[in-house]
Amino acid sequence: MAFLLERKRMAKLNSLKNYGQFKEVYEERRSKANRYLVMYIHPNCEKENRIGISVSKKTGNSVVRHRITRLIRESYRLNCQKFKQGYDLVFVARSDAKGKGYREIEGAMLHLAKLHRVLKEEEGQGLI
Repeated sequence: MAFLLERKRMAKLNSLKNYGQFKEVYEERRSKANRYLVMYIHPNCEKENRIGISVSKKTGNSVVRHRITRLIRESYRLNCQKFKQGYDLVFVARSDAKGKGYREIEGAMLHLAKLHRVLKEEEGQGLI
C-alpha cells in the first residue's frame, strides 16, 4: 500500500481553452505542416507553453478523434522538456493521422517543432 502514497501526480498541461485563444494563434499565420499534423505557433507572455489540439470531424468518428487527441497530448507531455517555453502551440490533425500509432504522431510533432525552431538545443548533440 505504501507505493500508492509515493505515487506522483501527472503534471497538468496548460492548454488553450476557448475560441478567442485559438483565433489569436491562427491569426499569427505561422504554421508548418507534414503528413499527419499542422502546427501553428504564437509567442505568449507566460513562462510556459499552452497547447491546443484540433481534430476535425472529417478525420473520423468520435472514437478516432479522441484517440488522435490523446496521442497528441501524450506525445507533447512526454517531450515538453524539449520545447522552448513561452509559446502557444496549436496542433491540427490531418486525416492521414487516422490509424497511426504513438511513434508516428510523436515523430511528426518533433519534426514540426524542429521546423519552427522551438526545440531546445541539446548538449552533446552533433558529431559523434
